[in-house]
Amino acid sequence: MKKIFKIEQEKVKPDRAVDAIKNELRKYIKREKRKPLEDKETTYWDFDCKFGKSEQGAKECDFNTIITELSGVVEAGWSECYIEIIAKVVNKPEKEETENKEETE
Repeated sequence: MKKIFKIEQEKVKPDRAVDAIKNELRKYIKREKRKPLEDKETTYWDFDCKFGKSEQGAKECDFNTIITELSGVVEAGWSECYIEIIAKVVNKPEKEETENKEETE
């Protein structure tokens, strides 16, 4: 998802617009996580995110940072914001417990 969200709208207060944006982002993340993985035991969904006033000024961050930063957008006086969320499959890190058991045996 690469999208410019309008914060200042004719019929919607900025606070409600930000809440709607947060809701849309959470729904998108849930939808992406429901997509099937080839190997659920060794992989999971991760997201590359960017957030900023414009596409050129967007900085990389994690999803939780986007949600917290959106709260300050109204106070900063932004009329719109750019959000980019790209889903990717990532390998799970190996557990250390299984490695320790193998070493002792």
